[in-house]
Amino acid sequence: MEPLAELLTPEAKELLGAFADHLRLERGLSAHTVRAYTGDLTNLFAHLARVGEGGPGDVTLADLRTWLANQHAGGSDRATLQRRAAAARTFFAWAGRTGRLPGDPAQALRSPKVDRRLPPTVEADQVRILLDGLAALVVEADDPDGLARRRRDLAIVEVLYASGVRVSELCGLDLGDLDTQRGLLRVLGKGGKQRTVPLGGPALRAIDGWLATRSRLAAPGAGPALFVGDRGRRIDPRVVRRLVHRALAAVPDAPDLGPHGLRHAMATHLLEGGADLRSVQEILGHSSLATTQLYTHVSGDRLRRAYQQAHPRA
Repeated sequence: MEPLAELLTPEAKELLGAFADHLRLERGLSAHTVRAYTGDLTNLFAHLARVGEGGPGDVTLADLRTWLANQHAGGSDRATLQRRAAAARTFFAWAGRTGRLPGDPAQALRSPKVDRRLPPTVEADQVRILLDGLAALVVEADDPDGLARRRRDLAIVEVLYASGVRVSELCGLDLGDLDTQRGLLRVLGKGGKQRTVPLGGPALRAIDGWLATRSRLAAPGAGPALFVGDRGRRIDPRVVRRLVHRALAAVPDAPDLGPHGLRHAMATHLLEGGADLRSVQEILGHSSLATTQLYTHVSGDRLRRAYQQAHPRA
């Protein structure tokens, strides 16, 4: 199959390069987000080239709707369609605003609503078993390097669950981001936005244990990275994902989730424990409260118990 990028006109390639620079340098978006947006737009312009609809300046609203319809017919889910529609709207708004294209055909483009149900989450008892299991491995370590790795693994999972940080945020943490005296962590989130999140006692103790042995693994190239991999440099998100999947696999009946599953669990457990929605929004770094409201899902049994305990005429 011919690579999509080879179907693009020189004009489309030049526009996509400038748009990528805009997303990265002016809007401060992550490399992952920039790749996703430019990949979606590459798909769009390759589709237009195949059907002979001309270059970016010739695109109409009907072309965009046909493109999304073809994506849907090809099996793309609603989340993918929504992201691709958002990429098109963002690109054409930018191109029209900066005079690179004559107009904005995507202004009226709509996309299907995403099914916003949360994936299965980890119960509080399962998290306790998960962390107790990792702590037991620390005790069982029989050599200094093995002890360092196991202390690191425990600290990583404790921080993920205690703070609800994204895996990319965790891997980007530096030693200077940790305030052990006040139990706080400075996090650089999406769009370069900074926030401060609290850490509980178990997470802080796990970090202390890791820092006492960090020098066993850290190479000169690690710099100020809080967590390092087995090769001594800043830890990679893929390593963290494998760690969480492996650790959860040892917990009876736990769903097969990665680091984002611990973020979901943390938010759910906070709300079930009585935390207010705004505080959880701030901890998670959500720009919209509507995103945080996804975590207010509780079972009918929980609602019934809360009603019976609180309502004067229950």
